[in-house]
Amino acid sequence: MTFGFVIERFGLFVTILIPKHNTPLQRGLSFWTGLAFVALGAIVAAYSTVQYRKLLRTLKPVEIPAGYRTDPGIITNLLVAALVVVLTIYFFEGV
Repeated sequence: MTFGFVIERFGLFVTILIPKHNTPLQRGLSFWTGLAFVALGAIVAAYSTVQYRKLLRTLKPVEIPAGYRTDPGIITNLLVAALVVVLTIYFFEGV
């Protein structure tokens, strides 16, 4: 996801550095490539949460080590996916 953000912002930086005859900023290949990486990261985060929960349901309570907390990983992954949605909105409004 970070790589996607860097690609998107670098494209904006280059567009500002090398203006094209006073035309307004246009979303180019770097924008869409960066957005694709960010979206892929969000999809992977959400899907891995689903897979993790599926795996946990197959385990018996005695198979889970004492004191092992399953919630923090799920909450973190869902939070990351939600933040990516916010970042995507920022991409579309922040050009």
